[in-house]
Amino acid sequence: MADSSSWSTALIKISPYTFSAIGIAIAIGVSVLGAAWGIYITGSSLIGAAIKAPRITSKNLISVIFCEAVAIYGVIVAIILQTKLESVPSSQIYAPESLRAGYAIFASGIIVGFANLVCGLCVGIIGSSCALSDAQNSSLFVKILVIEIFGSALGLFGVIVGIIMSAQATWPAKSV
Repeated sequence: MADSSSWSTALIKISPYTFSAIGIAIAIGVSVLGAAWGIYITGSSLIGAAIKAPRITSKNLISVIFCEAVAIYGVIVAIILQTKLESVPSSQIYAPESLRAGYAIFASGIIVGFANLVCGLCVGIIGSSCALSDAQNSSLFVKILVIEIFGSALGLFGVIVGIIMSAQATWPAKSV
């Protein structure tokens, strides 16, 4: 009786296609959330600092573009993960290979989504600092922009790890 209510039994009973769909949704949804949050942080500081120094608005838009790139990372990985889905016969939906493929796509989506959430926040906070610093001293712009590029690399690391993990998604071969 105890075995029928365990988490492992519940996880095995959920279709791998459900896990795959949730992973793909998390990859794109949480990445867009990270981008929006970063744009919110950067944009509010940029508009506020532009009151003191209107010259900063055009060149500090690069910070908003870096935030938007985070959403694009999520879209790219979602497309890659979607191409990993394959149809299998109903007799093999719960085969270990199918479960592994579903879990791999799910894990890949979670990693990419949350890496891009943190990346969006990081780029947003650094972009905010860049706008505020640039309003005070224009020689600081390039120095802080380099730091912002390193922050943006966090999202690329998540994409790379997600692609590596999605390579584990191999579905059972169809019976002829």
